[in-house]
Amino acid sequence: MQHTQGMLRDGALEGKTIIVTGGGSGLGKSMSTYFLKLGANVVICSRRLDVIESTARELEELTGGKVLAVACDVRKPEQIENVIQKSIEKFGSVEVLVNNSAGNFISPTERLSYKAVDTVVDIVLRGTYYFTLALGKYWIESKIKGTVLNISTTYAWTGSGWVVPSAMAKAGVLTMTKSLAFEWADHGIRLNAIAPGPFPTKGAWDRLFPEELANKFAFENRIPLQRVGDHQELANLAAYLVSDFSAYVTGEVITLDGGEVLGGGQFNFLKEVSDDQWDAIEDQIKKATKPPRSTE
Repeated sequence: MQHTQGMLRDGALEGKTIIVTGGGSGLGKSMSTYFLKLGANVVICSRRLDVIESTARELEELTGGKVLAVACDVRKPEQIENVIQKSIEKFGSVEVLVNNSAGNFISPTERLSYKAVDTVVDIVLRGTYYFTLALGKYWIESKIKGTVLNISTTYAWTGSGWVVPSAMAKAGVLTMTKSLAFEWADHGIRLNAIAPGPFPTKGAWDRLFPEELANKFAFENRIPLQRVGDHQELANLAAYLVSDFSAYVTGEVITLDGGEVLGGGQFNFLKEVSDDQWDAIEDQIKKATKPPRSTE
């Protein structure tokens, strides 16, 4: 059974302003939607201003809530400071940070360039601790009992081949989560993490793999509960962890994956992929991620 309904009572997040990195699409958008329905103000940021401005308009119309869209590359501290400043100017304060921005390359590690590795590690690890540090300084100075929620992954502790830069970076984020949860507890600041299994958007897996491989490696066939997650299920858990209902929870990482982690590293099944198939996968990814041609 999937639970696609909201879990918390109406108004559970009233009075909170929540910054969601990578909030313009995917899980970030789904979490932002539910936060708004529960009464929060939401700030969404990512590098593509056109995407988050469109999302902000859509979410305001859908929920009646207030959304601020601010362009931000989480690898650049001055842009992070700008997001925080604009959030305070519009909403008065910031109480919650959801570190959701991510980057990944599904690839044999030896095929990656140094730049590709740096890109993933910088977004996932550097971006997370930059944003967390910036808000931590603000909360401590302002005596705000803030909350951080980091979106992680199970292979941060199991390890997994073919996503090594992401695994390294996510492992660092989990260590930071637990370390700061202890260090900043005296200030009333809580840090927790969610390790989601597959919560794909429609067609996402198909865009990354040729049809033959997409069918062969479908997540539904490898998860004990025999399905992928529904975005509302993750949004429910996220809302609980950033709400006052979880005031006694800190330094925790909660797995939400239908039992997938019980089978080992999330992408270790890719051992079955041949070199020729990797060539086809790379071509598929390039087609899926190629930016649209300008019409100007």
